[in-house]
Amino acid sequence: MATSPVLALPPGAAGSRIIGLGHHQPPKTLTNDDVAQFVETNDEWIRSRTGIVTRHVAGDDVTVADMATAAAEHALADAGVAADEVDLVIVATATNDDRSPNTAGRVAYALRTGVQPGASTPEGEEAPDLRNVVGPAAMDLNVACSGFAHAVGLADQAIRTGSARTAVVIGAEKLTAYTDWTDRSTCILTADGAGAAVLRAADTPAVGPVVWGTEPELTPAVRIEVPEVKFQQDGRAVFKWAITRAADRARDVVARAGLGLDDIEVLVAHQANLRIIEPLAKALGLEGKVVVTDITESGNTSAASIPMGLSKWWHAGKIPAGVPALLFGFGGGFAWAGQVVLTPER
Repeated sequence: MATSPVLALPPGAAGSRIIGLGHHQPPKTLTNDDVAQFVETNDEWIRSRTGIVTRHVAGDDVTVADMATAAAEHALADAGVAADEVDLVIVATATNDDRSPNTAGRVAYALRTGVQPGASTPEGEEAPDLRNVVGPAAMDLNVACSGFAHAVGLADQAIRTGSARTAVVIGAEKLTAYTDWTDRSTCILTADGAGAAVLRAADTPAVGPVVWGTEPELTPAVRIEVPEVKFQQDGRAVFKWAITRAADRARDVVARAGLGLDDIEVLVAHQANLRIIEPLAKALGLEGKVVVTDITESGNTSAASIPMGLSKWWHAGKIPAGVPALLFGFGGGFAWAGQVVLTPER
């Protein structure tokens, strides 16, 4: 019998760490009073049930790739990393319109050229010659609201196995494009935006193992399905899971990182509802720590909510450097995922 050949595995890094954060939000905002102009509601009702005060909405001419690129550029600038150093781009999104090129491919192209694929080079500038350029691996990931945590896990694993050294991980959504603006239960929640993180190989791991899973009985609880192709959810089922079972899942994430809840200094949960975030923080004993509540000014942006909240609060100086932060996403699918990461150094 012939001996099977032994496959070589590339040497990987001990781990990865986040070295830069970025975010982007469209300039147009909708206040609760604005929403009340086209659906029966009011500011007090929305605030009391969701915590949301305002949200950002992208124009018809703005794509998921546009917002993802802007967030990635911000993160790369924050990290001091050039676009040609990136060898992996992952975009977590559930709201991209195109099948191919995927959003990550569009972002990778735009980071190198300054324009989206198919667009003209700005007048006075020479188009770069990319014929002999090997670009980064580029993939989209659709796990809805927990997509960013999933994507960070995959990027960390790629770095540890030697398949990448520098990755840009982005959560980007244009959720308002899939919103039924006559449905009061959902239209008060949705918003648009993007957040990004740059991960780089590190001698000492600063991204803990991803812990992920699904809740099979809740698979249809959050959905965007044909023929309506509109964001719909069973809000009561989601809320019940979040206040009864989410904390147990999050505790598992911390334990897998080899830490205790007392070690966690920052909680960045999916920005679904303030009435979910605050009880989750209390159940974990983290209410006295930094608890990101960007939902008040950004609404629910699905896969963008964790990286956008993390980046906004980081750049605002609300999050300390080099401390353990618990990232925990949950939603459509019904999937959840999380990991403990050390915040970047300033």
